[in-house]
Amino acid sequence: MKKFIQKKLKDQKGLTLIELLAVIVIIAIIAAIAIPAIGNIIDNSRKDALISDAQNVLSAANLYFADNGEKTTVSLSELEATGGYLETSGGVTAATVTKGSPNSITFTGTAGSTTYSDVTATADSLSSQGRDLLTGGTEEE
Repeated sequence: MKKFIQKKLKDQKGLTLIELLAVIVIIAIIAAIAIPAIGNIIDNSRKDALISDAQNVLSAANLYFADNGEKTTVSLSELEATGGYLETSGGVTAATVTKGSPNSITFTGTAGSTTYSDVTATADSLSSQGRDLLTGGTEEE
């Protein structure tokens, strides 16, 4: 009997159709869960990058105000054009920084295919609220 079972086991080669289908179904379930999660991670990373770019613009404006005490506002184009305060603005496409206590920034920027307009924040709110500040963006085509 033992020899008969061993002989039958040696003759088996490959997978049955049912086994193959079971593996494909399991892979499909894992993909259905993982793909949206990865999409959300990428979207959040793009938003975080835009917030970081806005923080860089605000920091450059602080340096600008320290050098130009009489100025009360500065635009993104002024920061990029004068004195090397800002090398690149990243995803921020337009910004105005207003001198105050604390300084505030109003900016428009792009995170992936979404544009966020007229976001107003301070350094503290950029740090504490982060991507929660970015609401109501519009999709670009």
